[in-house]
Amino acid sequence: MATQLKNLSDFSHTTVPDASPYRFAIAVAEWNADVTGALFNGAMKTLNQHGVLAENIISVAVPGSFELTGAAEIILNKHPELDAVICLGCVIQGDTKHFDFICDAVAHGITNVGIKHSKPVIFGVLTTNDQQQALDRAGGKHGNKGDEAAITAIKMAHLAATL
Repeated sequence: MATQLKNLSDFSHTTVPDASPYRFAIAVAEWNADVTGALFNGAMKTLNQHGVLAENIISVAVPGSFELTGAAEIILNKHPELDAVICLGCVIQGDTKHFDFICDAVAHGITNVGIKHSKPVIFGVLTTNDQQQALDRAGGKHGNKGDEAAITAIKMAHLAATL
């Protein structure tokens, strides 16, 4: 696997715009809280490092990854001034098809909310085979998907503002 030997959250090869003019929301799933909490901390740290003030970030907790779509919809309806919504969650493969249904629904739902509102809605949901893979991508040896989601949100907010 190509990811075995590298930190996926290394952005040294790219330019990240100043994020200070932008407003963001972060919706984070409570299920798999040890993983999603680390994703949230990474996203917050990254937004702050790139100039986003605390008062320009709304954060909400939802029960699980399935609820991220509904949360993003509610957030954008109540706060149309936002520049992007970051959705953070973690779905770990189990013994049933539940994993497939949840992952598919969340991916499509997040995409559809973004299209409906013409706003970046970022998919920061880990879909892993086991707990260790999730931890490796939530601040472990493969970086932090929360960092990646925040960088993506900044870049997409900047794209929308400058086109």
